[in-house]
Amino acid sequence: MPLPFDSIIFDLDGTLWDASAAITLAFQAAKSSVDYINNDVTLAQVQAVTGQPYEVVYERLFPNLPADKLEEYRALCARHELQAAQQPGGTLYPGLEATLDYLKGRGYRLFIVSNCQLGYVEAFFENSQLSHHFEGHQCFGTRKLPKSENIREVVARYGLQAPVYVGDTPGDLAASQAAEVPFIFATYGFGSLTEAEAPVRINQLSDLHNLL
Repeated sequence: MPLPFDSIIFDLDGTLWDASAAITLAFQAAKSSVDYINNDVTLAQVQAVTGQPYEVVYERLFPNLPADKLEEYRALCARHELQAAQQPGGTLYPGLEATLDYLKGRGYRLFIVSNCQLGYVEAFFENSQLSHHFEGHQCFGTRKLPKSENIREVVARYGLQAPVYVGDTPGDLAASQAAEVPFIFATYGFGSLTEAEAPVRINQLSDLHNLL
């Protein structure tokens, strides 16, 4: 039996696409503009912090930078990151557009809530050309609010009666629980959860055809 939801709120990185390779290149490009970063950020490091609030990412990747340098470098990386998200962009997970078409055809209202910086969701839209599937979106960069509050805001703003959140990390689960919204775990993303922690799960986006 399909689950009784009327709307779906998606995480972005690790759920709809994987932009970690492009973001890694953005960090490397930013490094060449300053003289106080000694080590390249690796793909594995980027993937390890994907899904964290945008400011936390930099605190974890560059824990030894003084506050002023951290802020300066974060601003520099932000510009490179948005450019990288637009072009070359990320890799859309298999079946994304077909699944969005299916869900829209079934009458589901679709949204995105991400911990990304301001402008990143729009960069995803520009690269993927999928904005027409989504009714709205919210991100950490708008008002520096936790993901749970951004989920609550989307639910309230759009009058959602029975939403579900689809994400790929323990942080996504925690945000869903705090927002009192059911959770579907995308096992193909960057995080790991046991079946006891997240019993409703998908191994690929097309699995939503059977769930919803």
